[in-house]
Amino acid sequence: MTSSDKDGERHILVSGGSRGLGQNIVQGLLASGYRVSAASRRPSEFTEGLRNEDRFLFAAADVSSSEAIAGLVSTAEKRFGPIYGLVNCAGVAVDTVLATMSDEQIDRVLSINLAGTLRLTRRVVRSMLLSRRGGSIVNISSIVGLRGYSGLAAYGATKGGLDAMTRALARELGERGIRVNSVAPGFVETEMTHGLGQDQREQIVRRTPLSRLGTPADIHGAVRFLLSDESSFITGHVLVVDGGITA
Repeated sequence: MTSSDKDGERHILVSGGSRGLGQNIVQGLLASGYRVSAASRRPSEFTEGLRNEDRFLFAAADVSSSEAIAGLVSTAEKRFGPIYGLVNCAGVAVDTVLATMSDEQIDRVLSINLAGTLRLTRRVVRSMLLSRRGGSIVNISSIVGLRGYSGLAAYGATKGGLDAMTRALARELGERGIRVNSVAPGFVETEMTHGLGQDQREQIVRRTPLSRLGTPADIHGAVRFLLSDESSFITGHVLVVDGGITA
């Protein structure tokens, strides 16, 4: 292994990396020494604050657009070279019962969470295959894809789809040295849980064996492990990080 192949010096692309859980994953990867390209539809205060960071690149891109994805990958590789790792973290949630969802709401969830992830992964996989250096793909799914939650039928469908994609791609790409895994967070202290009422939060904590909500650091540790050579014999796996709530 050459010095350029060491875990911490590899190039990782993170979709949805401008805020929330994606932001925390980017922060953790930078702290671990990775070169990180982050993408989302628009910049944030976080990404603007990293403009002068040599190991960080932000590129605005809509993952529902194949043209935008092609431009994103090209820009990222021109800056940092071949992409070794991809973290698919871009996603939106609409919390409402299916009977009242509009076509536009359904289309938005599907186009970003599932179709957009497939398009971005397709483009990055092509690059990985050409570079012949192997790679690691980590899909951020959710326990909502493993268990039923009222009001999250469309969201759950996309997250369950990501786990199915993980298993299929692990078989497609394994012989080329590309590993594919999922991390399925439980309820984590991010922007997506700030809308929970106090009663809801207390109920979740009571049902969680570890008696707390997760933190972004809990998820980043799992992502970093699956990107690293420490997990070199793990592929096609869904790593649940939920404090035991689905046990």
